[in-house]
Amino acid sequence: MADFFPGFELRQVETPSGVIRLRIGGRGFPLLLLHGHPRTHTTWWQVAPLLAADFTVVCADLPGFGRSYQPTTLEGSSGRAKAAALRACMAALGFSRFAVAGHDRGSYRAFRLAMDFPEHVAALAVMDGVPIYEALERADWRFARDWWHWFFFAETEKALAAITGDPDLWYPLDEARLGRDNAADFLAATRDPTVVRGMLDDYKAGLAFDHADDEADRQAGRRLAAPLAVIWSIRDDMAQLYGDPAAPWQDWASGPIARYPIASGHHMAEEAPESVAAALRDFLGRHVG
Repeated sequence: MADFFPGFELRQVETPSGVIRLRIGGRGFPLLLLHGHPRTHTTWWQVAPLLAADFTVVCADLPGFGRSYQPTTLEGSSGRAKAAALRACMAALGFSRFAVAGHDRGSYRAFRLAMDFPEHVAALAVMDGVPIYEALERADWRFARDWWHWFFFAETEKALAAITGDPDLWYPLDEARLGRDNAADFLAATRDPTVVRGMLDDYKAGLAFDHADDEADRQAGRRLAAPLAVIWSIRDDMAQLYGDPAAPWQDWASGPIARYPIASGHHMAEEAPESVAAALRDFLGRHVG
């Protein structure tokens, strides 16, 4: 597609943990965009160009996803380990201070980046996510009904056998919605057993490490130093689970929380790219530059 990431460069960036695949383009204050499950960085293909006039946009495959490195231990799949690798990636690109926005699983890694590296993260936007600690501590029958996959995916071997046995059932392809090149990247990732295992270990590490890391921060009274925006899809289930999707963030934010509902289903970057870009531009325009 001629309009697939126009003006962006595809790179492989070496970090102490492994190579991270990314696209970079634009000009201005750096902004790191982190995708969710089961996507890759190409989910941002319509959003990133809309932001490129105002920001240097970095779209990265999360470790364990897409064509970024595969962690060699379960702890390497934790939010803390992935946040360290992503910070090293941004440093390798020459950015000591940057904004970060993450969707779904990417929101948890963006949150951990901001918690562990407050001197480097100037602003944080989370999309369709709450801290893993909050998700698990607030889990009820609605969570079990709608987000049961968290616990099934954490059973890596069983989930891997199920998914690789019928990938079309678990990860159906909708090329019309994703766009041709984004769909091709999605297909390559979700049909690769090594990548599927890496994505599943992200969930397993969430239960094994991320909840405890969040809980330690909560007990110590640590809060985000960066300004926070909460962005959610109104046709997803965030409001059903939490009422106000920003409410679980109240005890983590140091100041007012910017709220941006998006008229979209869960994969907002693909379904409502203009609205997502507008929300990020509005929020970041108030806090970085």
